[in-house]
Amino acid sequence: MNDAAVTAEPIEARSPRRFAYRHRLPTRIWHWVNAITVIVMLMSGLMIFNAHPHLYWGQFGANFDHPWLTFKGRPFPGWATIPSTYNLAAARRWHLAFAWVLVTGFVLFLAVSLRNRHIQRDLAPKRDEASPRHIWSDIKEHAQLRFPTGEAALKYNILQKLSYVGVIFLLLPLMILTGLAMSPSMDAAWPWLLDLFGGRQSARSIHFLCAAAILLFIVVHLVMVALAGPINEIGSMITGRFKVPPERPAE
Repeated sequence: MNDAAVTAEPIEARSPRRFAYRHRLPTRIWHWVNAITVIVMLMSGLMIFNAHPHLYWGQFGANFDHPWLTFKGRPFPGWATIPSTYNLAAARRWHLAFAWVLVTGFVLFLAVSLRNRHIQRDLAPKRDEASPRHIWSDIKEHAQLRFPTGEAALKYNILQKLSYVGVIFLLLPLMILTGLAMSPSMDAAWPWLLDLFGGRQSARSIHFLCAAAILLFIVVHLVMVALAGPINEIGSMITGRFKVPPERPAE
């Protein structure tokens, strides 16, 4: 996930080609580790879903129960799954192995970001940003592909904040907890997980919906990176240095 830390001071403020230190090292490491981890988990998750492509609500779900979402055959092709051929056991091993990477990285990111106040300073929406007028203005700017320039480009806009906060504090925790709720051993240790989600099949459905939401976030994120200037955006996530777009002339 692109997680731009945007509060560092510009380092060449008066240069015609102005650069700023935009992404801190922990953010960059977490971004790239997460990028690989989430892709592997999504692709191995699709292989697991192929084994029983039906979703239920409640405690139980099997061939003779009524699903709220169902597919025929194996809905996801081999190029979209890990492994590329049908192998449920291997897919589970891939999924669980990278789940540990996801959880470990997530906990470390939260600890570091709370310590260096990245969350409070860069991600938390300000009161004026949360007004409907401000949000609607940002939506119109994005729809017209008028991306922030100058100092504004060094800060998250409200749409970025809402999407990042939604992924970090809603989707990822739900993914982790529903994943734990599908484990029989975790159900024995923490039976409250099943009560929380209304049963193992409900947890599986929520897990799938969260995965779909994260996939949608990734697609939108990549489109925005491409439109905003992929070389500058990706380069800043590798080196931390961001070429600041010059201020747009006043209209």
